[in-house]
Amino acid sequence: MSYSPPDVTFVVSRSGDPSIFERNVAVSPFFKAIRPDRLIVQQGFRSAADAYNDAIDKSKTDVIVFAHQDVYFPGEWLADLDRSLKILEKSDPDWGVLGCAGAKHPRQWAGYLYSVGLGVIGAPFERPIPIQTLDEFILILRKSSGLRFDPQLPHFHFYGTDICMTARERKKGCYAISAFTVHNTSYGPLAPEFYKCYWYVRNKWSKFLPIKTPCIRITRWNDDVLYRQLKHAFYSLLGKHMKPLPRLEDPRSVLPSVAASSGKDQTSNVPGALVGSK
Repeated sequence: MSYSPPDVTFVVSRSGDPSIFERNVAVSPFFKAIRPDRLIVQQGFRSAADAYNDAIDKSKTDVIVFAHQDVYFPGEWLADLDRSLKILEKSDPDWGVLGCAGAKHPRQWAGYLYSVGLGVIGAPFERPIPIQTLDEFILILRKSSGLRFDPQLPHFHFYGTDICMTARERKKGCYAISAFTVHNTSYGPLAPEFYKCYWYVRNKWSKFLPIKTPCIRITRWNDDVLYRQLKHAFYSLLGKHMKPLPRLEDPRSVLPSVAASSGKDQTSNVPGALVGSK
């Protein structure tokens, strides 16, 4: 019997250098076979929330995958997603948001991916892992859930945290799934917009503090923010500036090394795929 992949819509918010999309999302194997209306590319929106809510309205499928333009999906990605969806059909059919990397505790997270500068993170795991918030390089939700992104949240930061907290308030679970992905990102100094979004989310969800996100802790005393700002100021005084890491020319180049290490236990004695966070 031939395998039929799940019918999902992919949404990508595209900006800046057009080659980023062309060298990552566009070369993902299964995009050659999906219907044209199953890929929605959004451009010219003032925020991720506006771009993604517009795509929810346009989507003709229930399951929607929101991805950064610098993500590469290996050929087995849809099958990995399908496996997790079938598990959740039985264990938590009213799930809220899924992703490929998420934070659970102050020093624990879940996921399996390749990220530039960090290499392969995590290892394959069987069942979706409950988390508190998800990294927004990939977010997955169902149109029928009624979940939408907050149009008052500005710019392109913390929308993954925000929609996970919305799901939590509505008693809907959020999970990291085992679906290996290459996040061909370029890390650099945090923009002022990052902190503006931080304060918005902190004030909106103050009753749930502290909130652990994949990149920072949102706390009542804002200690992580103060540390980062002091560190940046210190390096600036020394005349040192963080240079963005270059993206891979071809994200497919990491796949042979990932396949060679896939049988190794990269999580030691940590349950599932939970490993120490950054």
